[in-house]
Amino acid sequence: MAPFSLRDGRAPAGADEVVLDADLASRSGAVVGGHVKIAVRSAPVDFVVSGIAAPKSGDGLTRQSAVFFSPEKAVELAGTPGQAHAIGVLADPGVTPGGLADRIRDAVGSDKVTVTTGVERSTVEFLDVSQTRMLLMALAGSFGGFALLIAVFVVASTLALVINQRRREFALLRAIAATPQQIRKLIGAETMLVAVVAGVLGSGLGVAVGFGLRNAFGAIGVIPPDFELALSPIPLVVALLLGLGTARLAAWSASRRPSSIRPVEALGEAAVERKDLGRVRVLIGCALVAVGLGGSLVPIFVRGEAGMAASGASALVIVIGLAVVGPKVVAFMTRLIAPVLNRTSRISGYLAAANSQANARRLAAAVTPVMLAVSFALTMFYSQTSAAAARQEETVESTTADHVLASTTGGLSPEVAEAARRIPGVAAATPVVRTEVINTVREQENLRVERYGAQGLDGAQVRGNVDLGVVSGKIADLTGNTVAMSESEADWYEKKIGDEVEFYFGDGAPAKLRLVATYTRDQAFGRYVLPADLARAHTGDRMDDSVLVRQQPDADPATVTAALRDLATRYPGLAVTPGSAIAAPAGGQQQAQFYVNLVAVGVILGYVVISVANTLVMSTAQRSREFALLRLIGTTKRQVVRMMRFEALATVGVAALLGTVVAGVPLVLLNLGLRGTPLPSGTVTVFGGVIAGAILLGLVSLGLATRVALRSKPIEAIGLRE
Repeated sequence: MAPFSLRDGRAPAGADEVVLDADLASRSGAVVGGHVKIAVRSAPVDFVVSGIAAPKSGDGLTRQSAVFFSPEKAVELAGTPGQAHAIGVLADPGVTPGGLADRIRDAVGSDKVTVTTGVERSTVEFLDVSQTRMLLMALAGSFGGFALLIAVFVVASTLALVINQRRREFALLRAIAATPQQIRKLIGAETMLVAVVAGVLGSGLGVAVGFGLRNAFGAIGVIPPDFELALSPIPLVVALLLGLGTARLAAWSASRRPSSIRPVEALGEAAVERKDLGRVRVLIGCALVAVGLGGSLVPIFVRGEAGMAASGASALVIVIGLAVVGPKVVAFMTRLIAPVLNRTSRISGYLAAANSQANARRLAAAVTPVMLAVSFALTMFYSQTSAAAARQEETVESTTADHVLASTTGGLSPEVAEAARRIPGVAAATPVVRTEVINTVREQENLRVERYGAQGLDGAQVRGNVDLGVVSGKIADLTGNTVAMSESEADWYEKKIGDEVEFYFGDGAPAKLRLVATYTRDQAFGRYVLPADLARAHTGDRMDDSVLVRQQPDADPATVTAALRDLATRYPGLAVTPGSAIAAPAGGQQQAQFYVNLVAVGVILGYVVISVANTLVMSTAQRSREFALLRLIGTTKRQVVRMMRFEALATVGVAALLGTVVAGVPLVLLNLGLRGTPLPSGTVTVFGGVIAGAILLGLVSLGLATRVALRSKPIEAIGLRE
């Protein structure tokens, strides 16, 4: 069944005998016939080493150590009499694993067991592999969706700028009888030609990014360090096709305006930038902004992941709405900053203000991607930090225990809570079992599975240790086959005290429990609270996560603390901390998810930064004739450079302000809903870094493009085609 075989000694026969793998035995100094102490959900127990096992090559495995008990002892330790976690099946010679797997499914039913072969067996042997695969699939879906949406948005903005620069060319084509369909085909064909080349290069570079993400996720502990990257041509082909579809959609969006101009009006429209936006465009933009603002109100009424998702999506919708009406918004903003620029510099400031007001469309094309980058970065970072702060604050507020017993090496034995209760001066010791429950939601013909955080508590020991914010029922009734639910969850499923609640435990077992209480502090305790014994029975290790201890009012705190610390001699790894040091539930998982989001945001921001620099350089490069004209009428090169610096500051300043407002509105409402305060949680350094980065990006991009455009002699540059 496994690579291990006995190297020395014999298999364990009695309940007090074990076999260790050679590497573990070497590290612990154990020999055959010697004694070792093993802690299994209790105080360490003495076992006799009956044998040493090892793989065919080497002394151990890279991912695990192995301890073998007797069959009877293994069943006892598993705590599931009559049940097995997995059954290994060996095929007869000549029988293929796939064929045997099909026969097993037919014999036992696929609804009862999962049959795996080949590499899929790793998901059974190593639970972190299965969890990693689910995490990566979920991440790929959300990350890919965001990336495609931003790609459409940014590419459309860039194409709009390119097409605006070529408006005289398209006007001439319309004037000589080119049809709107021909103009759209021209733009579409040019875009697809560039997209094919870029897609092929990007698909190859995506493999390098994939290796980088794998290394980053492995470094922060999100995936196992030895989790390998699977290479296949299918993702490359799919990425290429999605990229081409994204470019085609952006080209269609950007080509509608030049293709719809009437031939008679074409040259007139090309001579001067069109000021007014279409009525339909203004209505669509305003509607999107309104929808985004409405979505940002969701966290006030809906807490948890749904509220956070709505907050993040609303910021993106607002950005898109502002981009649709960008020229109007930018024109309004430039009118406000024009007096400041005029007072700053009589020549360069005046020219920068005049250019910004006269070319609102060009400025809007540059503002949009910067605004997107600022709002996206701020929203993703501060929404995560605010949610983590909300969980931690509510956990601290709702935990009134004097001491917290936790383990530095893993879970705590259920015996720890019992031992703590027997200490003189201890009024209550509440075991906390962190687990999860599974609900299924029917969506048309599909069944969606949702996992929610849950905790197990001892209802008889809750008093004085935790305050769940109970609004109905009694938490003391939490014994046997009962459950407590958050008020919002109970309202969603229309459950009242005494009703039967159906869901699945974290191990997949069905649950039908009676509702005995509802509460409000679901960020600290999850949506479901179970009796500790029931929650423990459906976890893999049957251990407690922590024990909350409240001492009697007249007890000596020093004496109680010393007695609690003495428990560490019986239960190795036990740590005693003050009640105020309690950590929010699922802290490690939430921290990992936070880092995952940061890495994903970093990749998307990298793409946005490239597009921002590209847009700013393009918008500057087309102005070589303008710079030449300014220099021929007496403006110095230094004054032109200063003018462009002022324009860069105006462009990035408007974008940063709009991006901050766009991110700020959902974040303020999110924090009001989660924490009751409008101020987001998190270091202000990130905000300063994002704004400083945007300003630096704008100054460098425009500065380099300006200096390149000024290299040509004015008399030569003025003769170049527009």
